[in-house]
Amino acid sequence: MTTEQAQGSQGGAERRVRVVLVDDHRMFRTGVQAEIGRTEETGVEVVGEAADVDQAITVITATRPEVVLLDVHLPGGGGVEVLRRSAPLMADAENPVRFLALSVSDAAEDVIGVIRGGARGYVTKTITGTDLVDSIFRVQEGDAVFSPRLAGFVLDAFASTDAPPVDEDLDRLTQREREVLRLIARGYAYKEIAKQLFISVKTVESHVSAVLRKLQLSNRHELTRWATARRLV
Repeated sequence: MTTEQAQGSQGGAERRVRVVLVDDHRMFRTGVQAEIGRTEETGVEVVGEAADVDQAITVITATRPEVVLLDVHLPGGGGVEVLRRSAPLMADAENPVRFLALSVSDAAEDVIGVIRGGARGYVTKTITGTDLVDSIFRVQEGDAVFSPRLAGFVLDAFASTDAPPVDEDLDRLTQREREVLRLIARGYAYKEIAKQLFISVKTVESHVSAVLRKLQLSNRHELTRWATARRLV
């Protein structure tokens, strides 16, 4: 199904939504802009971009978009910090700013964190352009949107009254190190991780070395066992 067909099935290009992209990878923002920002075809108008938390707050406040596509891991505090500082905008009864998380991570703690922070949905970066456009409009309308299987994390989290246990070892890792850890544990090669996270192979190697050092592990096989035991894979 093409983007144009999706438009035709839901009212055509008469629909309009103003969107801000928040992601610390310029190449990814450029790709999303090219995929969904053809306003006459998709109905999506990209009115601003940001690469970190402070930029995001500045752009969102200035443009007052209807939907923000928000990466989870950002310099300056991450997507949760953007949500915290945007609380008054989300609470605006007449023109609320709604957030849709768009991230490479499909980890339960990331999904739950941004939903608790006020995001209306969470989709991964494997989503197609057509489905992303559809998700943006659904969030604009107030719906909750999730990639397959991620909704289960949210249902489980909100059904439980118990606070998740703190993992001191995991807390030693940065958000980026956790992303690399999960991909290593899933069997990704360094080049594949670099492509997935839009970083260099050398940067991947540095992150792996840091993870091994912090967790006092010797190799990627031990790292995989460690991650599997904690259900991070």
